[in-house]
Amino acid sequence: QVQLQESGPGLVKPSQTVSLTCAVSGVSITTGYYAWNWIRQPPGKGLEWMGVIANDGSTYYSPSLKSRTSISRDTSKNQFSLQLTSVTPEDTAVYYCARDLEGMDYWGNGTLVTVSS
Repeated sequence: QVQLQESGPGLVKPSQTVSLTCAVSGVSITTGYYAWNWIRQPPGKGLEWMGVIANDGSTYYSPSLKSRTSISRDTSKNQFSLQLTSVTPEDTAVYYCARDLEGMDYWGNGTLVTVSS
């Protein structure tokens, strides 16, 4: 069974970098035609796609976040990570990782990141 689990700091201060990890089980992140995504949802707002890392390691980012976002992976641990730099309170959101195969078919439960001094 495919499972995704996000982990992260919970609370970060403005201007800092937030680093999140998505641990994947039940499938290798390097196989098939899957792509591995980060998506967030600020309080009271809709989902925002942030970026993706494909099975070959190539990455693509939302144009609005590209300058502050980096996605990487650790194939030995079967996990992928998100770094978001220079955070502000507007980056407060629940952050999700999700698998994409012609649509997001598996999601993690999400992790809340609050940006506050």
